[in-house]
Amino acid sequence: MAYANNTQRRVIVLPPNHHFVDLPTSLNHHHHHHPLTFIPVPISPSFGPQFLQISSPAVAPLGFSLNPALLARMDAERSLALLQFMADERLVPSPEEEVKRTYVIDELKQIVMKWIKRVAYQRRLPRSHIGAASATILTYGSYGLGVHNAESDIDALCVGPYFATMAEDFFIVLHNMLASRPEVSEIHCVKDAKVPLMRFKFDGISVDLPYAQLKVPSVPENVDMLNPFFLMDINETSWRSLSGVRANKSIHQIVPNVEIFQSVLRCVKLWAKRRGVYGNLLGFFGGVHLAILVAFICQRHPNASLAALLSIFFKTFAFWPWPTPVILLDGMMAPTIHSETRFLMPIQLPCSPHEYCHSNITRSTFYRIRAEFLRGHAMTKDLLRPDFDWSSIFEHFYYSRKYARFIKICLSASDQDALGDWAGWIKSRFRCLLVKLEEVQGFCDPNPSEYVDTSLADPNIVFYWGLQPGKSDFVDINSVEEDFMKNINNGYQGPRGEIRLSVVQASQLPKEEHFDIGSSSPTKAYWRVSNCNERKVPVYSRHMPQYFVGYLATNGNLNLEYPIAGG
Repeated sequence: MAYANNTQRRVIVLPPNHHFVDLPTSLNHHHHHHPLTFIPVPISPSFGPQFLQISSPAVAPLGFSLNPALLARMDAERSLALLQFMADERLVPSPEEEVKRTYVIDELKQIVMKWIKRVAYQRRLPRSHIGAASATILTYGSYGLGVHNAESDIDALCVGPYFATMAEDFFIVLHNMLASRPEVSEIHCVKDAKVPLMRFKFDGISVDLPYAQLKVPSVPENVDMLNPFFLMDINETSWRSLSGVRANKSIHQIVPNVEIFQSVLRCVKLWAKRRGVYGNLLGFFGGVHLAILVAFICQRHPNASLAALLSIFFKTFAFWPWPTPVILLDGMMAPTIHSETRFLMPIQLPCSPHEYCHSNITRSTFYRIRAEFLRGHAMTKDLLRPDFDWSSIFEHFYYSRKYARFIKICLSASDQDALGDWAGWIKSRFRCLLVKLEEVQGFCDPNPSEYVDTSLADPNIVFYWGLQPGKSDFVDINSVEEDFMKNINNGYQGPRGEIRLSVVQASQLPKEEHFDIGSSSPTKAYWRVSNCNERKVPVYSRHMPQYFVGYLATNGNLNLEYPIAGG
């Protein structure tokens, strides 16, 4: 450990009842640094060890001192133990899994290159322009940040030039090219989301593929989306589609050590999922929120170890003065907060000085997140205690022990495809339901896990949200359901399912061994693409009337408008 000058030493101040370990003073004999001395003094029990500097050497009241090298070794051992815990939890994919994902990305790049040549030909561009036309695939999300695991999806962005449109070229031409590939299955389109995309599986790996249209004639393979040249005059949809790629690249450039950042973020994501505070649709943090918070810590503590960074993460945000925004880049102006509720925990996008990460946090989820930050801080503030164990920090949150009553939300439909549509739409409106429950109950904890009611014949998904302990048993669930139905009936165009809300006691929860662990595969919103029994309308290019683009599903009628879906 380095010091500012030879006349200073650091003292670790611990509570008076702290138990000391008798360590041999001979450990100091081969080092020239001043030793660290433990001095018990009264301090607030809500904070961990505090570090003070004194101008003259202190005498250890217990007759021994600790060498800085010993503390460094103990810290290194804690970091190694955390890495071992990550390996045991399979947070890092195997080399074989990495090769498979790399293959998927490479194949997608080849497909979009063939696609853009076809679109250029359809547009009757000059032969030289057709030859020069190019599009590319950029990754973002957990895969782009390098923090994915074996079960993670691939978030990939298709970036095309000015002449390739979303409605015709992306959602019809590219869709049909993908659907014709034997490796592609379960392909769906999400057309009415804030970020429209295609969702499919490629060799069994789930892929989310939005589209961004740049005002350039050709897109380089490794186009730099932080370069303002490529962002000129793009439409709002493309801007939103690019935000994930831009945020990822900014974070990679900002953090001093990418590998350490990735390890801390893997741990933080596991903690958030285990403790039930992960999932943007349910009012918690999403992946980009956690990535920025972790990058914020890494940027300010460039020399800290893995174990120390995780401890600092919890301490920093347990006592963060929300709603003060977390701003990753120094000197960046904080944007105006337009909604008090939506920005209880504002986190600014690192690549855009005027935008926050989209947030669905409510007063209930704000309370839950703060409580988990405080718990994490309490458990990591003394990493050097003899009984310290990483696994306790990542224990599952036991809803059945915390709450006596739950709101049961049951979504059902005639088949799995229809259920995917219906559940995706309902989940995109969950925040409205949560706010309504807060009005009548004061607090509601939306468990992000999904369950299945095996007593029902139709495919279904069930959620259990904890209600405020000690609150009156009465909940006018009928008025809550009626109010929520008005919200979800506005704009949905897909196959309708059923939704039933009821209040259940903890004793009525599923008698499953893993109820509090829940499902690891939440349903995503999508639009179900037509099947073979649906009528189809052939679509021809507006630029080359004889050029057949593909079929457009009409769900049994000849309305040529594109179908709309929630997401």
